[in-house]
Amino acid sequence: MIAQGAALTPVERLLLAVYLAGAAVEQPATRANPCPAAAFSISAGEAAWTGWGVDLANTRFQPAKAAGLDREKVARLKLKWAFGFPGQSTAPAQPVAAGGRLFFGSAAGTVYSLDAKTGCVHWTFKAPVTARTAISIEAMGQGRYALYFGDVKANVYGLDAQTGKLLWQTHVDEHAYARVTGAPALHNGRLYVPVSSAEEVPVSNIKYACCTFRGSVVAIDTKTGKQVWKSYAIPDPPKASRVNSAGTQLSGPAGAAIWSAPTLDLKRKAIYVATGNSYTSPADRHTDAIIAFDMETGSMLWSQQMTPGDGWNFSCMNPNKASCPDSPGEDLDFGSSPILKTVGGRDLLIVGQKSGVVHALDPSQMGKIVWQVRIGHGGALGGVEWGSAADDENVYVALSDINQRKPETGGGLFALRLATGEKAWDTPAPKPSCLGTFGCTAAQMAAVTLIPGVVFSGSMDGHLRAYETASGKIIWDYDTLQDYETVNGVKAHGGSLNAAGPTVAGGMLYVNSGYGALGGMPGNVLLAFGPE
Repeated sequence: MIAQGAALTPVERLLLAVYLAGAAVEQPATRANPCPAAAFSISAGEAAWTGWGVDLANTRFQPAKAAGLDREKVARLKLKWAFGFPGQSTAPAQPVAAGGRLFFGSAAGTVYSLDAKTGCVHWTFKAPVTARTAISIEAMGQGRYALYFGDVKANVYGLDAQTGKLLWQTHVDEHAYARVTGAPALHNGRLYVPVSSAEEVPVSNIKYACCTFRGSVVAIDTKTGKQVWKSYAIPDPPKASRVNSAGTQLSGPAGAAIWSAPTLDLKRKAIYVATGNSYTSPADRHTDAIIAFDMETGSMLWSQQMTPGDGWNFSCMNPNKASCPDSPGEDLDFGSSPILKTVGGRDLLIVGQKSGVVHALDPSQMGKIVWQVRIGHGGALGGVEWGSAADDENVYVALSDINQRKPETGGGLFALRLATGEKAWDTPAPKPSCLGTFGCTAAQMAAVTLIPGVVFSGSMDGHLRAYETASGKIIWDYDTLQDYETVNGVKAHGGSLNAAGPTVAGGMLYVNSGYGALGGMPGNVLLAFGPE
């Protein structure tokens, strides 16, 4: 692989190694620190965080009553307990909290049910591969509840929340490289599943027949696990195009992976998704776009493309570029969910892009652009990566702009006025204290989480910070990059904070530390914080 890797940057080599290695190896999950037997139930109005964005609009805003935290309590947050993932697996899944329990997946596919206050283990379930999506919870009647999540082999699961028993399992896409990375969205007995893929990666092999994957949304009946409808982000199926220099037949259009959780608009009965780049050329007009689908039928309502011509795959990093799209783009797709907010009587969809631009669209006018604001340079791992948060005044956006050659650069948190995009404040990233450690950078890739008066943002240097929403002042800073004694007896350490954001519910804050992919520092710990 020396010749093939010669032209790759350290980050690109790491991405390829992660792909080739597959899911992280995790030692068999043990039942260390088991909980006493107890029934699971959710009381009306209790503090909870379920799904990716805590609400159907993906605001990632936890109201005061459910949060149980305010500015004064946040300043007094202390580590209450730590839970170690067996082995040295990364910790990619955002935990959810309900009924006094935490539910979350892991890099090796183990799904856990823990006590939210103590971290003892109620049960585990083993999926065959990484289960990284946030989990949704639904009441099934007669005091029973179901959990729903997806894995990186494009399987979706329904489990009994009390026992972890499998209720059903559904395969949502037959493509070999299809996966579910964004959390499925749940409403009224249906699960709306976003489908992404890793087909960009094997194209580095000149013999690979690129490309045939198309991103999609699949609606599933939660009672049975049966597919109700499936709609593709690229309506036209791929067909043969050119032959590359190795004689391999190429195809297209392909791409438009949906990496993030769908946003639901009950007023318009619409589903909004943000799509990825094209794998082929010419780039389809539904790539790097915001797309609206009808909730009932799956028919496409409208599509608004943000970056035309963004065709890219891993062949573009090879010297021969045999299967690289003509006039390749910069891989500026969306990893964030659109946020639906009402501003002055007008609905807006607000979403950040890897280009470094934050967009506001009008869903009542076929996605017409209302404003656009650039906050960073952007790039393949730059701009806005995994998600922002919004209250009634601002959208709070974390910036990546990672630069492994200058790890002290990048990062920062921005508050933009919802109505206009005008910058209310921005707080530069502090200089990382771990400089010199591979993967330590100032970039802020992780999703942002918000409670009244306080916004939380994790960094690739391992720090979780709390900012005043009024001024951007940092009021609490915890360095997760350390070793931990864990409640389950597993040796654990922290690393980069990436992908998932913190979960806040019932006066506690939970966050995973350790994300070795995308140029970060690996780790294997879930941390639980409460006021001192």
